[in-house]
Amino acid sequence: MVNSLLTPSKPRDVQVFPIAKQTTVFRSRSWNRLRFEMEYGLQRGTTANSYWIQGDKTALIDPPGETFTGIYLESLLARVNVRQLDYLILAHINPNRMATLQALLEITHQVTIICSNPAAVALKAALPDYDLPISIVRGEETLDLGQGHALKFLPTPSPRWPDLLCTYDPKTQILFTDKWFGCHVCGDQVFDEGWSVFLEDRRFYYDCLMATQPRQVEAALERIAPLQVEFYAPNHGPMVRDGLRELTYLYQQWSQEQRVQSLKVALLYASAYGNTATLGQAIGRGITKAGVGVELINCESAEPSEVKTAIETCDGVIIGSPTLGGHVPTQIQTAFGILLSNASRGQTVGVFGSFGWSGEAIDLLADKLREAGFRFGFEPIRVKFKPTETTLQLCEESGIQFAQELKRTHKQRQPVLAKTTSQTGSAAQQALGRVIGSLCVVTAKQGEVSSALLTSWVAQATFNPPGFTVAIAKDQPIESLLHTGDPFVINILQEGKQIRKHFLKTFAPGEDRFAGLEVRVASNGAPILQDALAYLECQVVSRLDCGDHWVIYATTQQGQVIDTNGRTAVLHRKTGHPTQSV
Repeated sequence: MVNSLLTPSKPRDVQVFPIAKQTTVFRSRSWNRLRFEMEYGLQRGTTANSYWIQGDKTALIDPPGETFTGIYLESLLARVNVRQLDYLILAHINPNRMATLQALLEITHQVTIICSNPAAVALKAALPDYDLPISIVRGEETLDLGQGHALKFLPTPSPRWPDLLCTYDPKTQILFTDKWFGCHVCGDQVFDEGWSVFLEDRRFYYDCLMATQPRQVEAALERIAPLQVEFYAPNHGPMVRDGLRELTYLYQQWSQEQRVQSLKVALLYASAYGNTATLGQAIGRGITKAGVGVELINCESAEPSEVKTAIETCDGVIIGSPTLGGHVPTQIQTAFGILLSNASRGQTVGVFGSFGWSGEAIDLLADKLREAGFRFGFEPIRVKFKPTETTLQLCEESGIQFAQELKRTHKQRQPVLAKTTSQTGSAAQQALGRVIGSLCVVTAKQGEVSSALLTSWVAQATFNPPGFTVAIAKDQPIESLLHTGDPFVINILQEGKQIRKHFLKTFAPGEDRFAGLEVRVASNGAPILQDALAYLECQVVSRLDCGDHWVIYATTQQGQVIDTNGRTAVLHRKTGHPTQSV
């Protein structure tokens, strides 16, 4: 299991390893979660991979963020001649990297920075006091380091990273992919031996970062397809070698699944410091979990025609804005004008954003949309400064709610037909409905985030170890808390108790699922319902992707019958049709 690789008590360090001829990776490692962003949600640590190539000239690819600045530079200086570095290749720019970049620029005597034009613009704005020698990559330029290392550059922009740049070394056949094909997991493995062990982490990373931009993922895959690649060298996680073909195929498959969704949401945003982008990422994650596609539009880099097309072709629109000097940024003003001019007044909308002091931009956008007669899929989300775990959960649940509202609206607009087997269930569905299951409430808690789900889809699976399966719909908020290694509790309900009614109601995003209930904490940290008949403390062992559900296999080592005289509550259904299922 991946969790066996984690050692939370370990300090941060840098693992140095030669991955090919004259090519070394510096893996800055942390066994703890570093920040509150969706893609770090599995809390398995991370590596920030940086690469040193030594030909007649030298190149350094992707120095890490400021979390690792000190230990990274110490390790680099101890092993290579940093002062004579010739080229610094930056696959993308973010504020977190500035401290490390500044430190490197103070050390190096004459270094040329290689990056895309959007990255160059961001870099000059972030470091105005530096006279930066920048070489801008506009196409498939080549950089000859000597001794066969003639590096090729492939711009692979996306809404989330308009400056993204891949680097290919034909001598070693390494493709340095930066954000593509990564995952957040920390351990000693440099390569992905036993690659399937990392599959859940890679799928989670994809779902958080890539699922909202499938067109750009497919475009990047097309660009790299002609290359002879020995392995991918991403910015995070192990090198992708053993599972290269499989992971490339899965990226294609996952992206196609997102792109062909019948309902889509245009998610427009601009982000001054990255916080609004993080909120949008969490909202988009909730929408895609619920089976609705997302067209992510970064208004800072998108053309007005792209914004117009997205608004006209999507079924809902969500717009996110920071507040700069008490105002809406120019890019969002332009996009908002296009929205008001082209969106149907019956369209479902949403507004979100982060701010430093007062957040006028969010209120202004929301008020104008209300005045124009738009219907809101969730209440406007206002976040001061950086988002927290609780905030991100609120955003994800808001995205789920938005997608579910779109589905309801779409269904209501369909022609009303006489009741048919498609509504009541086929003969097989009616027979399936006779499968009886005990009513249970699955509860889980991680940090400040907790959730619960009423279900009857629980079945014992193994005697030794004692284990069972539970099916969790992909659009349920609790799904984010039920990944491999996560603890939870199965609360088996008692006949005649009213807990079922409590969990049958619709909860608003971020609403406390346990308000008004008597709850205590299990030894694994998850909530136990005191009015349950019995409970089991459990841990997720594995997950299986099954259509619109995840089937989770879990084991248990302890539990208790709370009321020995009670009887298990059982759900009797007439059909296996989804409208009749719990």
